[in-house]
Amino acid sequence: MPYLTADDGAQIFYQDWGVEGSPILFSHGWPLNSDAWQAGMRFFAEHGHRAIAHDRRGHGRSSQTWHGNEMDTYADDLARLVETLDLHQLTLIGHSTGGGELVRYLARHGSSRVAKLVLVSAVPPLMVAGDDNPGGLPVTVFDDLRAAEAADRAQLYHDLADGPFFGHNRTHDVDQGFRDAFWLQSMACGHRAAYECIAAFSATDFRTDLRDIDVPTLVIHGDDDQIVPFAVGGQRAAETIAGARLSVYEGSGHALPDTDRERLHADLLAFVDS
Repeated sequence: MPYLTADDGAQIFYQDWGVEGSPILFSHGWPLNSDAWQAGMRFFAEHGHRAIAHDRRGHGRSSQTWHGNEMDTYADDLARLVETLDLHQLTLIGHSTGGGELVRYLARHGSSRVAKLVLVSAVPPLMVAGDDNPGGLPVTVFDDLRAAEAADRAQLYHDLADGPFFGHNRTHDVDQGFRDAFWLQSMACGHRAAYECIAAFSATDFRTDLRDIDVPTLVIHGDDDQIVPFAVGGQRAAETIAGARLSVYEGSGHALPDTDRERLHADLLAFVDS
């Protein structure tokens, strides 16, 4: 199984499929791992691209480090992966928290190796409300999430899978397999990492990062997203990134890589190959 060693010695697991074509790097959401993108990886590898994804530190098969569970370190780990594999003309595709990781990577390490960026149901620009961010979500939303993660994380992940993550609490009838996979991946995340990452995805301010993005960007978001509401995430991100294209999936929720898979893959391929 392939691993790389981060700056502090953490072991970062990654998957690397396909040998030809331009590379696509996928970044997963909280508290999942690279398996969340395997359907997309297979799709792109079968369409002539090299598909790569890693388990963020603390998640999945990577080291469960006590420190470094924040966006700057996530971005630096990603940079180590890009440099280790010597990737160029890279398309970055991030879902949810993974979108934040990619945006911070570009802010800290630049775009010299990057051709395009895609944000899917992503957390930027800033989720939590504040005096200068009145359109965000109340901090109590994330305090309650931390409390539930600390008290009974296994039940929390069941509740998320059966409710807002997939939109199963709406009119959507989401396959049990998708919900079971979410729970299984979530339980593979370290307790410390899962808890700390809530602050990373909710309170990290990406607004300046977004304004500095200088590669073609596609923003995809469901207008019934109960995890990162469209008005908090995709709509504002697309308004902030110069020249960004916005694609709104009407009636869709947060878990687009599963619930809207065929449409998402087609849209991603068209953007990557354009």
